[in-house]
Amino acid sequence: MRNFFIGLFTVFLGMVPVFSNAYANGLESDTSDPLYMLNEQHVLSETTLTYWDNVLRLGQSVSYGINNRLTIGANAHFQQDFDGPEDGFSAVDLGGVYRVGTASGNSANIISDVLLGLKIGGSSSVRTPYFADSTYYAGYRFGRQWAGMTLAATIKSSWIFDDDRGMAYIDAIPEAYFRISQDWRLGAQFTLRKATNPRYNQEWLGGKIIRQYGRTQYAGHIDYEFESDDLQVGVNVNILF
Repeated sequence: MRNFFIGLFTVFLGMVPVFSNAYANGLESDTSDPLYMLNEQHVLSETTLTYWDNVLRLGQSVSYGINNRLTIGANAHFQQDFDGPEDGFSAVDLGGVYRVGTASGNSANIISDVLLGLKIGGSSSVRTPYFADSTYYAGYRFGRQWAGMTLAATIKSSWIFDDDRGMAYIDAIPEAYFRISQDWRLGAQFTLRKATNPRYNQEWLGGKIIRQYGRTQYAGHIDYEFESDDLQVGVNVNILF
């Protein structure tokens, strides 16, 4: 299974640039782009539904553009565990993204962002880091946008203050995103998580397909986790106001 997904990912990256022509039209509403930044006074609603290992999770996020370089937002999730007791609401994530470097600000056209936030009020019955209370995180995201594609990477560190599951972990996330036509996009990413508690080490490989309708995007994704051999599928709906 591991070799199958690595091979599929390699073929995907090799074939997509052939179709990645100049589809820059609509970048301001391409909300699935890994380097997307809200314009001033714009609001983005992101609804997610995922399923893996007999767990169904629903999430809702709302973000607001303070100006063209600063976005603030909040999100929460609820999960239903059909095989066990891990039901409940996640911590409420309150965070922001600040654009420290724009494409026009350097000769390499590199965009860079700082990410800061905290999570409060997670369910004590769900034993995953995402649902833990009193979590603080900071990260740095950078990359470059072309007309037909975006390449980006994120480094993010999180600290959980909890008597039972306190720990720290670092996520490294490279991403590739392709605008293959006026209304269709493809994306791929790899997430490497290293935690002070090795039980929570993870390696996720995922791909997604996005359809754009005006200022709304519908996405389907599939992700595979190598440590636990878990497969996750889901849908996202992004609406830009």
